[in-house]
Amino acid sequence: MSTSAVLPVQPGQEEAAQATPSLARRTLRVFTGNKLALTGVVVLVLLLAFCYLGPLVHPTEQIHTDLAQANLSPGTAGHLLGTTDLGYDLLGRLMVAGRTSLEIGLAAGLLATLFGTVYGAVAGYFGGWVDAAMMRVTDAALAIPAMFLLVVVAAIITPSKGILILIIAGVAWLSPARLVRGEALSLRNREYVQAMRMMGGGGTRAVFKHIVPNAIGTVIVNCTFQIADAILYVSYLAFLGLSIPPPSADWGSMLSAGITYTQNGYWWLIFPPGIAIVLVVAAFNFIGDGLRDAFEVRLRK
Repeated sequence: MSTSAVLPVQPGQEEAAQATPSLARRTLRVFTGNKLALTGVVVLVLLLAFCYLGPLVHPTEQIHTDLAQANLSPGTAGHLLGTTDLGYDLLGRLMVAGRTSLEIGLAAGLLATLFGTVYGAVAGYFGGWVDAAMMRVTDAALAIPAMFLLVVVAAIITPSKGILILIIAGVAWLSPARLVRGEALSLRNREYVQAMRMMGGGGTRAVFKHIVPNAIGTVIVNCTFQIADAILYVSYLAFLGLSIPPPSADWGSMLSAGITYTQNGYWWLIFPPGIAIVLVVAAFNFIGDGLRDAFEVRLRK
């Protein structure tokens, strides 16, 4: 009759097994202890519910114009926030426009972060002439103002949701690339990366199994700021008349259209979209600040 051998628990293994959940709880505690971060989460959830669930509660016509109903003041029967210059219900317009702004901002921010993370990790891990060549491309792109590039490209190409995502991501990936490259320069000299090399591991494995996972804190924090910046870029372009053609709309185009009627006292065409932009950008920035504190090693010790 054979007996199975029981391996003794090595010193420190039990503590190591308990370290990860403890660290996760501590990280969550730091984040939830940040009142501004929690406020950002609540505001973002409410805005998402407003944009995606609101039309189910308050359905409106947002395709065909009705000039007879143009510029009605808030409180008019059936129009809680009034109507736009083309007769659209402003409350319903805010919901539809919010979808466009949030979808473009989220997609562009995530795409920029993904590409920038891989680009920076490759440059930092391989170093040498590879790093020098890749970073010179980044430096050259950073030397050109982002808004100038956005305006030029958007003026040449007819804007659409997909085009705007690619355009904004095309100028926003530079920041995460530089941040992750700095992390990779430090991480490539760690013992576990050196051990992987000695066992015959290649560059691809090092980048995607060691460099990127260990820089994930920096990546997540930067992603929230990239999304906020992308939403602002959408608003900038729309304000300059380079947004998605009607009947589609975003908060920036609504604000741009409302500025035309400033002298007429139609304040409801300006403040609602302006406040929505401020709220969503502030929410993502608050969440980013909270995540940065949560991932900060000094606060977890």
